[in-house]
Amino acid sequence: MPESGARSGRLVPRRNPHARPRRRAPALLLVKLLAIPLLAAVAASSSTPARAQSAAAPVAERRFAEVRALWVIRTALGSAEQVRTMVEQAAAGGFNTLLVQVRGRGDALYASAREPRAESLPDDPAYDPLQVTIAAARARGLAVHAWVNTHLVWGPVAPPRSPDHLVNAHPDWLAVPRSLGRELYHRDPHDPGYVERLLGHAAESTHLEGLFTSPSHPAVQERVRQVWVDLARNYDLDGIHFDYVRFPSPEFDYSRGALERFAAWVKPRLAGARFVSLERAAQHDPYALVEALPEYWNVFRRDSVTALVRRVYQAVKALRPELVVSAAVLPDRRRAREERFQAWTAWLADGILDVAVPMAYTADPDQFRDWIASARAAAGSGARLWAGIGAYKNPVAGTLLQVDHARREGAGGVVVFAYAAAASTAPEPGAAPPLEQIGRAAFTEP
Repeated sequence: MPESGARSGRLVPRRNPHARPRRRAPALLLVKLLAIPLLAAVAASSSTPARAQSAAAPVAERRFAEVRALWVIRTALGSAEQVRTMVEQAAAGGFNTLLVQVRGRGDALYASAREPRAESLPDDPAYDPLQVTIAAARARGLAVHAWVNTHLVWGPVAPPRSPDHLVNAHPDWLAVPRSLGRELYHRDPHDPGYVERLLGHAAESTHLEGLFTSPSHPAVQERVRQVWVDLARNYDLDGIHFDYVRFPSPEFDYSRGALERFAAWVKPRLAGARFVSLERAAQHDPYALVEALPEYWNVFRRDSVTALVRRVYQAVKALRPELVVSAAVLPDRRRAREERFQAWTAWLADGILDVAVPMAYTADPDQFRDWIASARAAAGSGARLWAGIGAYKNPVAGTLLQVDHARREGAGGVVVFAYAAAASTAPEPGAAPPLEQIGRAAFTEP
């Protein structure tokens, strides 16, 4: 999970981005927001990707003093009508930016020559959800960022139908948990039982979202780079957004390829005799090196993720330097670095990430404030931080309180998770939809 205002299509800049705006209708704060209503979609437009700038809102005019964004899950993009509704509701709610999920599970919700069309989409190749979203958003003055799931490529369900999906075409690209690494080490990844074992493990897990690709695999890194380059080249976007740019847990990646790449990586870093001894032990136990060298193993995994971020960032900026490159990150900086190998504070410091979006999903206001304060300190500039708010965990009042906390900490914006199809909660009789309540109270000037 990620895994960032306009009113009636027009953003009214706040005079003081840190000041708390006056709210309307206190009764609006009583409505519980269990899930943001499903926004759905924009007027149909040409299915051909178009990077030409919209005359209504050039990129230069879509930079906001405060980013007021929504993560838009792929289930909200099932039809042009859904997209139209989503954009209208986002604009009415005072949001000015949409982070639209266009690569959800190793597939495409845009016109892609590399990855199969998402199974959730209608069987109509003329329908391009991303292009339709962009056309509708431009008419309302909203910015659009493509949200790309990086390493999460399938759920714990039946395998993808398309033979071209990387789970079917390249099972050797998949990450393997420690509990299966020895068993699968000598097994052909193209044996159907290989993927079945990985799917079974994911289905039995209480915390694993599905199948992940191996972050250290060169072909995986190249595929992700190609996805980003295609999006940057072919669509009139304001930015592209990383999600799941991390390991699923410290228990990954024990695939044979990753273990062999680690051996090659660590060899020049060890004394010759030490490496020879461990290499000999690895002939009998494929985990010999990683168990003997846990610190090196962690550095290798962390460097693999960072290398991908750097590679993608440089490729996109070479094409379109104005695009904003952001990433949904774990809000706990230590856990992000040590358990998911996501060194996002270093990415900001090294200039290979423009904006970090900590997923501060909690109903505890003190926890939220601590996470955002820590992230603000790491980001240096508030403009490099958008606070991720888990509205599904909070009533409307809790969401509004977290918007206030983010502003007080100097965040450059907020991103609300999420606009989800079919998971909306109806407002109380006579009350406005939750998104509209948030917009009136948090994003509208008196």
